[in-house]
Amino acid sequence: MWDRNRAESYPLHRRDVVEHLIKDMDDLLIVAGLGAPAWDTTAAGDRDLIYPLWGAMGGTAMIGLGLALSQPERRVLVITGDGDMLMGMGSLATIALQRPSNLSIVVLDNERYGETGMQATHTAGPVDLAAVAHSCGFEQAATLYDEEEFDHATPTILEGEGPLFFVIKIRAEDPPLVLPPRDGAHLKDRFRMALLGSEKGVNPAA
Repeated sequence: MWDRNRAESYPLHRRDVVEHLIKDMDDLLIVAGLGAPAWDTTAAGDRDLIYPLWGAMGGTAMIGLGLALSQPERRVLVITGDGDMLMGMGSLATIALQRPSNLSIVVLDNERYGETGMQATHTAGPVDLAAVAHSCGFEQAATLYDEEEFDHATPTILEGEGPLFFVIKIRAEDPPLVLPPRDGAHLKDRFRMALLGSEKGVNPAA
């Protein structure tokens, strides 16, 4: 029998985890999944090379894949949630097949659908996302439960040869909203300009 309330006692907090990962990584290309992961990255310090999603549930990892393939010299970090990853689970097979060495995927797993009322996701039961990733072909895929495991894995997440997949079990909690800009065109343009420069970053016809 699965304990659907176990996430309420996990020691790691989502905002602490995200801040620790990205606070000093100004050159990191970050794709943040819709909902809480986007709020978390904004709370850690909104910047131009963070692309927070306001929609496209299930597509975060694939956006990260496209970015990693198009920018093979840059490190790409996807930060998303368990609900988004469950919806886009098939993307793990494609990512493992493409094998981008510069891509890391971090799933903040509170075992809840945070944007719709904190209902339990499948990871509150028997679903093991790291095992799914490993079965798809990720050579490094793991679940982290505490600060010691997280601290040990952080250098690999940020510098190891990818593709990498880490599930970080975080406490089921509801921190205050810290929202990124809502204008999708603005988010796209600022990211492209920061990445490619003013001459290539904005297409006037877009």
